[in-house]
Amino acid sequence: MIVTLCARDATMSVMPSPPHDTLVKLFTDRPQLAVEILRDFLGVDLPATPLVRLEKTTFNTRPSDDIESDVVLVMGPPQTAAHAIIVEIQQDKSKNREQIARYAAALWLMLRCDVSVLMICPDRNVATHYAQPIESGLTGYCLQPWVLGPDDVPVITDPQEAAAHPDLAAMSVMIHGLNRKVVEAFAAALTDVTDEHAPKYYEYAYSMSTPAIRRLMEEIMKSASTEWPVYSPFAREHFGRGKAEGKAEGKAEGKAEGRTEGKAEEAGRSVLLVLAARGFDVPADIHARIITCTDLAQLETWLARAATAQTLQGLFDEVG
Repeated sequence: MIVTLCARDATMSVMPSPPHDTLVKLFTDRPQLAVEILRDFLGVDLPATPLVRLEKTTFNTRPSDDIESDVVLVMGPPQTAAHAIIVEIQQDKSKNREQIARYAAALWLMLRCDVSVLMICPDRNVATHYAQPIESGLTGYCLQPWVLGPDDVPVITDPQEAAAHPDLAAMSVMIHGLNRKVVEAFAAALTDVTDEHAPKYYEYAYSMSTPAIRRLMEEIMKSASTEWPVYSPFAREHFGRGKAEGKAEGKAEGKAEGRTEGKAEEAGRSVLLVLAARGFDVPADIHARIITCTDLAQLETWLARAATAQTLQGLFDEVG
């Protein structure tokens, strides 16, 4: 499948709320999520194609800044786009529905391919509002958005299913997190997730959830006997379940270690991203070796080698 991701420029206006920002991050982290939702949950017939690249989201060609959506996916090669998907996160009814029709029309004019609009609406009333056909005012042009509302988000209570789809599992916690089994499945799944974004999924779910669901998440994570893969400063602060050496240190040292390991985590992900960009298929053992390394100097060496290494083994070879 070729999927082109157009992510919002970080220098642009701040997102209206943490849940909105986090949902956008879920789709920019793994653009195939939008394709899977449309195909698997909403029954949209989409073309099958294979690559992913980042582009700007602004597709306006006139002096105005009002045509800029949350996420844009373009399926197919850059020269001949096969299908485009606009993802809009909407928590209330404030966005003019005609504006959504303009988004689709503007993107169609630019790419000359069919366009689907996927609305993610955590609120049931908001989902119903945006699920109605949108009359644009232009004769013959009526847009039908595809809406993922709370009733469409699966209730994931199987840890294996949660591990296979951690992004959907995080959304399931957001919507159905008062169901204890949903949170337990999500927590159990964190030990099996190998995706490079795995350390962030807990924070994603926590950020999107209500205070009541957050309290349940904290209770379950605190009482669990499992060694959780805690990499983030938030999780380390709340649960203190880092590496074994972190347990033996005091609170102040633990916080300092958390900051250091946070930098190491970012460096490890950078190494993996460079390898992926160069077309390397990183096996699980090497992925684990990189992502669990806490030696910043070593990670910086690997990052430099990742840009030029001809083989994965070349990443680790010592220069004699």
